[in-house]
Amino acid sequence: MEKETSFSHADSLALIESMINKATNRFNEDGFLYLLWGWVVLFCSVTEFFLLRIQFEKHYLVWTLTWAAVIYQIFFLRKKRQRQRVRTYTDEIVKYVWITFIIIMFLSGVLISTIQGREYYKLIDPMFLIIYGMPTFLSGIILRFKPLVWGGIGCWGLSLLTTVIPVEYHLLLVSAAMIIAWITPGYLLRLKFKKANP
Repeated sequence: MEKETSFSHADSLALIESMINKATNRFNEDGFLYLLWGWVVLFCSVTEFFLLRIQFEKHYLVWTLTWAAVIYQIFFLRKKRQRQRVRTYTDEIVKYVWITFIIIMFLSGVLISTIQGREYYKLIDPMFLIIYGMPTFLSGIILRFKPLVWGGIGCWGLSLLTTVIPVEYHLLLVSAAMIIAWITPGYLLRLKFKKANP
């Protein structure tokens, strides 16, 4: 009888430990959304850069692709939530960091769009680079994942470069930011996720 009790104690501890390991090792971050948005923004920024070079009047229309990514992300997150058994406190914090980012991006876009002429183009990419850095850096700190931390710092460094690089090349800095802040960490997160969830 005593043997059975001690076994169930050990079994309970093993179960708790496995749940903790599942929640931490699972990492719940497979890098997919970093890759999705990294590639979408990279494509849009490079395409707009070339459309501007050939003086295509409606060069900005390429960014409507981001709406398709938003719709896809909504369905992707809904499906992921249905499959997810355990939601950690870390998951919740990271979620609200990115919600804050979306709100700040929207408000900044609206406010910057009220500026007329060339000043608009001087401000939009530097401001977005600063904003891109915030959730990337914070997610890296929360997830204890250094490539995201460095990616956020990289965004801020690139925003400072806009002060010495002509406005027409700012979109290339946005492209570089996507590679160092979202695409590279996204692939590294995917590797980490696969190792933790064989």
